[in-house]
Amino acid sequence: MGDCKYCGQPAGFLRQQHRECAEKYQQGWQQMLYLAEQAARGQGDVKSLRSRLSSIASNSFIPDEQVAEAIINGWEQAVNHFIEDGSLSREEENHLTQFAAHFNLTQNDLDRRGVYAQFVKGAVLREVMEGNISQRVQINTALPFNFQKSETLIWVFDRVDYYEDKTRRKYVGGSSGFSFRIAKGIYFRTGGFKGHPVETTERVHMGTGIMAVTNKHIYFTSSQKTFRVRLDKIVSFMPYSDGVGIQRDAASAKPQFFITGDGWFTYNLLVNVGNVG
Repeated sequence: MGDCKYCGQPAGFLRQQHRECAEKYQQGWQQMLYLAEQAARGQGDVKSLRSRLSSIASNSFIPDEQVAEAIINGWEQAVNHFIEDGSLSREEENHLTQFAAHFNLTQNDLDRRGVYAQFVKGAVLREVMEGNISQRVQINTALPFNFQKSETLIWVFDRVDYYEDKTRRKYVGGSSGFSFRIAKGIYFRTGGFKGHPVETTERVHMGTGIMAVTNKHIYFTSSQKTFRVRLDKIVSFMPYSDGVGIQRDAASAKPQFFITGDGWFTYNLLVNVGNVG
């Protein structure tokens, strides 16, 4: 005979919960998340939120320590709602910032699932699209780049895989020639030929490293390769789900690819910074 994990009363043979208790728990939890999200979006009373959540928790078999988790989850859901359209307005940013400050939520609290990073990315994109180039990213270590005096660091990507398209040429249908006997000890050798050339393009991994974006350049460094590309010398950007490709304005330039893990943000950042520049 097992006890219900929610109410603590006997639940029956080989059972761990009452269906009614489980439903009450789930309904209470969803209500807590809804109220927290509404408050984070500026559509609910922040000051009374904690007491309301505690009241729901006590009546829904929810431990009181989960109130803090509901507050964090509500903030995360509000961020996801706001950035569905691709940007974060200043008013939306203020709602989220004030909510986090009221409950003393730290960056570590808010970025356990990567949502705080998405929040900052949304704010960065808004400012770039408004023509306001500012440095939001905080760097705790020196970067291996020699930035110019007129440059503003906008974003840094870590563990970026860099690829280049390489053209390979091989010859097919060729022959090395052959010899045939004319007389004893005398042979005639025909000439060989290479055949016709066939070119193939393959994408080659050139290194994994750090990529920095400023208002003037893309910088990249790895143990194998280090370079920078002027944004005003890029003629096209190619969006991918996990990164971006660029084509420089040069006759011999081959496409270059940066796999950052967030293709949507990388593409929109580079396109809009390039337009501002």
